[in-house]
Amino acid sequence: MNAAEALRMANETGVQLSVEGNSLVLDAKKRPPDEILNALRRHKAEILALLAASDDAWSTEDWKAIFDERASIAEFDGRLPRAQAEAQAFECCVLEWLKRHPAGPSSPGRCVCCGQGRQSEKSVVPFEINTRERTWLHSLCCEVWHRDRRMKAEEALSALGLKTIAEDGGKRPANFPNYFAKN
Repeated sequence: MNAAEALRMANETGVQLSVEGNSLVLDAKKRPPDEILNALRRHKAEILALLAASDDAWSTEDWKAIFDERASIAEFDGRLPRAQAEAQAFECCVLEWLKRHPAGPSSPGRCVCCGQGRQSEKSVVPFEINTRERTWLHSLCCEVWHRDRRMKAEEALSALGLKTIAEDGGKRPANFPNYFAKN
């Protein structure tokens, strides 16, 4: 069991989790099963990292509300089947999570992905320049780095109980929009 699975199990049993400093705060109507408490203790550091807020303080309910809103808009206004609407809503949540949880800064001139500096054919350029501190990457490392960040976002959202595309067999619907070739 990993941190995301522990969070998902806690969520399914009605346990709401939040972060206060370095503490993981549990809110439940009744005592959670020992199995869940032990899993939360065992994965506390990873859970704190998954739930850590940057500049936002969105709760599980906030994420579920934005997911439901996006899915409903796609289904009713966009006339998409519910499964496709949920896939699109999840994609919106992934992008929102990435925006709200910018990558940590790296040393100027050193790629955050591979750790190397400028090489003869590979220059290191800043990424996420809308933040005060920049993340530096080689252009060839960008895809791997972005895929890892996206996976982290999907794990965090899945841990909050949002439906993931992977839970539907890992396949996006055939006519799922491919905005800017990012899917």
